[in-house]
Amino acid sequence: MTLAADANASLIDPAKLDRLGEVAVRVGLNLQPGQDLLMTAPTAALPLVRSIAKHAYKAGAGLVTPLLSDEEVTLARYRNAPDASFDRAAGWLYEGMAKAFSANTARLAIVGDNPLLLAGEDPQKVARANKANSTAYQPALEKIVGFDINWNIVAFPGAAWAKQVFSSDDESTAVKKLADAIFAASRVDVADPIAAWAEHNKTLRQRTDWLNGERFSALHFKGPGTDLTIGLADGHEWQGGASTAKNGVVCNANIPTEEVFTTPHALRVDGHVKSTKPLSYQGTLIDEIAVRFEAGRIVEAKASRGEEVLNKVLDTDEGARRLGEVALVPHSSPISKSGILFFNTLFDENASCHIALGQCYSKCFVNGDKLTPEQIAAQGGNKSLIHIDWMIGSGQIDIDGIRADGSRVPVFRQGEWA
Repeated sequence: MTLAADANASLIDPAKLDRLGEVAVRVGLNLQPGQDLLMTAPTAALPLVRSIAKHAYKAGAGLVTPLLSDEEVTLARYRNAPDASFDRAAGWLYEGMAKAFSANTARLAIVGDNPLLLAGEDPQKVARANKANSTAYQPALEKIVGFDINWNIVAFPGAAWAKQVFSSDDESTAVKKLADAIFAASRVDVADPIAAWAEHNKTLRQRTDWLNGERFSALHFKGPGTDLTIGLADGHEWQGGASTAKNGVVCNANIPTEEVFTTPHALRVDGHVKSTKPLSYQGTLIDEIAVRFEAGRIVEAKASRGEEVLNKVLDTDEGARRLGEVALVPHSSPISKSGILFFNTLFDENASCHIALGQCYSKCFVNGDKLTPEQIAAQGGNKSLIHIDWMIGSGQIDIDGIRADGSRVPVFRQGEWA
């Protein structure tokens, strides 16, 4: 850590940071005695890495292995590497990660990098590097999206990220504000975060139980710039909050989380939709996304910013132009009410209803843990190298559930549960 990073770390409430580490291990992962843990994090997040390692070993972890990334090292590649570098990725590393996951190693990712780190770099190189990385990551990603193991994502208030979110504040103030926002959204600013999460998971379960009882065949989204019908996959199942991985461990994959979500049918999405928040993707900001779907596929895509990167993403593979997830989040969610644009999908997707391009989650099918990839595809599940969430909800969005007989049930009105 640099001296500046050390100084910023001292601004972050150590008790709440330690609670976040404990919640990541006990609620996020529900790490089991003897289970190994693979953790990825930016170098700025070392204080949280250390807290998580402590609580992991307290929970009986066999071995905690952290892999650290660094913004300056990332930039060094874009500014100095030969052109051929951008078509390469560390496949050996991802193969090792997939092997670890096959041996029941838990996965934890800490986010906290500057969301606009690569905004000034060559978009062609960014797109090529992203594609190479997505391809190489596939063996490990399959274990994650297949929910083979318990996994979790949490956040740390990196200084560069904080300055993007609170651009009018000095760095120290920005870091403190972002830390407080992360702690509030992650429910660790209360006396008993574990109990708070248990109550929150109960509420999300009530939502998923209702939706699963309705068995809608489609959802219709209507609002400014949006008139979109999303057919739902055959045998889809709504999920939200705590879920059981294939290894039998009940975990919360995202901290924070406010969503309930399921799998769209890859061939049954029609209409147009406009994003309601910017998407920060691999260091590039993509804003005012507007796309049109025909028979499940995006046939037209525009953006006021980052359009070139968006179109490169859509060309990743056949599944990149189709949906792998639809998620419902009330406009009154705590993250939305904070009024903060985090420039980070982990947070911004929990302020707004959203959809995801690309790979579906097998756990969002009835008996998904027993379905083969071929069966999932036959039921409408999408396959892709990518899974990218972007926000389409607001206080002006209405959503109807459409039953198989064509009758409609109000699900959201003006951004809230009907």
